[in-house]
Amino acid sequence: MLEIRDVECRYGRVSAVRGLSIDVNDGELVSLIGTNGAGKTTTLKCISGLVRAVEGRIVFDGKDITKSTPGDILAAGIAHCPEGRRVFPYMTVEENLEMGSYLRRDRDRVQSDLERLFERFPILKERRRQAAGTLSGGEQQMLAISRALMSRPRLVMFDEPSLGLAPNIVERTFEIIQEIRAEGVTVLMVEQNAYAALALCDRAYVLESGEVVLQGSGAELLEDPTVRAAYLGG
Repeated sequence: MLEIRDVECRYGRVSAVRGLSIDVNDGELVSLIGTNGAGKTTTLKCISGLVRAVEGRIVFDGKDITKSTPGDILAAGIAHCPEGRRVFPYMTVEENLEMGSYLRRDRDRVQSDLERLFERFPILKERRRQAAGTLSGGEQQMLAISRALMSRPRLVMFDEPSLGLAPNIVERTFEIIQEIRAEGVTVLMVEQNAYAALALCDRAYVLESGEVVLQGSGAELLEDPTVRAAYLGG
């Protein structure tokens, strides 16, 4: 579904990602793990068109999207749930969700999708007229996930979905990601909790200094001594 080949992304003259090659197959949940500054967030931004690749290519569903705009990439079926949730704080919950569907023209199905998400997250329905900035961190995460799903993506990317959340909300967030994958949506996830990321995923890539240094199934990497020493505390 998604092929990244020899991609390099820079901030000014500094390469944040270089020589990066990863694959995400249809229906998979793939994790990216690594320390801060390893290039994980930049990888997601590069896929979604927020940062331009200066080398290499990105292919989604057989189409080269390396130079596509973020809007075109979203329309192609890739949604990005960013680090820190990034809800529109002065807009209502419902308005935030409507923003997630702004490229869609099937307004009748948009409404049914909205109601389906309200069934999944009753607290969002309860607070649909409330400004998003007044929600708790966990509620904002539910809103950010729902906003991404409103575009009806085939691939959704999560950047640090557990960051700053209470343990019980973290557990529920991971359950939701598993549910999304079970519904047929492909998932690419960056996650600070390496154990959870590896336990959830089919496959994972370990990034260091903008390069892939290890890859394998989640189960394999959980048992890898290098990964255990560097990321799992053992």
